[in-house]
Amino acid sequence: MTDQAWNDRDWTAFDVTVADDIAEVALKGPGKGNAMGPDFWRELPELFGHIDTDPAVLAVVLTGTGPHFSYGLDLVAMGGTLSSVLADNAKAAARTEFLDSLRKLQAAITAVADCRKPVIAAVSGWCIGGGVDLICAADVRYASADAKFSIREVKVGMVADVGTFARLPFIIGDGHMRELALTGRDFSAAHAEKIGLVNAVADDQEAVLAQARATAREIADNPPLVVHGIKAVLDHTRSAAVHDSLRYVAAWNSAFLPSEDLQEAITAVFEKRKPEFKGR
Repeated sequence: MTDQAWNDRDWTAFDVTVADDIAEVALKGPGKGNAMGPDFWRELPELFGHIDTDPAVLAVVLTGTGPHFSYGLDLVAMGGTLSSVLADNAKAAARTEFLDSLRKLQAAITAVADCRKPVIAAVSGWCIGGGVDLICAADVRYASADAKFSIREVKVGMVADVGTFARLPFIIGDGHMRELALTGRDFSAAHAEKIGLVNAVADDQEAVLAQARATAREIADNPPLVVHGIKAVLDHTRSAAVHDSLRYVAAWNSAFLPSEDLQEAITAVFEKRKPEFKGR
C-alpha cells in the first residue's frame, strides 16, 4: 500500500481523515467504549507508520468516536494473549510467547510516541488503562470537562505494561504517578489539568476537538523539519529511560503476572462483581 492510499483504507479500529496537512485519527472499537482489541493493536503501528512517512501530514489529532475516548484493553477480545501464561504450571515457552506478545503491544503504543508528526490527543468521557497508555504517547493532551481517567490496571490484578509507567512520570511527576497507579482511583479532567496530564480543559467534546485542531493547525504552519527536530531533541533525553522501563516491565509481567488474584479480577469483571484478592 502506498502512502497515497493509506488514508482511504477501511480501518477496522479507527476512523481516519486527512485534510489541510492534518490527520485526524479516531478510535472506533469495535469493542464497547472503543476498547482496545486485536484490531487496534494490529492496526495502530501500521497506521502511524504511514502517518510518520507521509509528507502530506504535518500534525495529528487523536480522539475517540462516540462519548468516550477508550475503556482500555478489551479483556474479552484479548483473552487469548493472557490464556497461555495463565494456564496452570505455565513453563518457559508459554512465558516467552507472552513476552513476545507484550512487546508487540508496547511497540504499537511506541509507534505513536516515535511518530515524527506531533500528536495532539483530545479526550472526552472515559480514558482508562490502555487509554492512558495511549495519550501518554501523545505530545499534547486536552480534555473535555466530562473526561475521567484511571490507571485501572491495579484493580484487575495487573502492572500497567505498555507505556504508562515508562512515560507518565515525565508528564506529571513521580508522586502523582505513584498515587494514581497504586490506588487505581478515577480522577476528573480538572484534576488531570491540575497535575499536568492535560494542558487545558474545554467545555465539551466539540470544544476540545476544536482546541486540538487549532493546536494542530499552529504546529502544521511551522517548518516541518524544525518540528521534527524539536521532537527528536525533546525525546532524546528520556528515550533510554522509556526503553529500559518497557523492557523491565515486560520481563517482570512475564514472570509474575500469572496469579490467582489476576484470575479472580478477570472473573469478577465478567460476573460484574467486586473481586476478592488474597495475595496469591
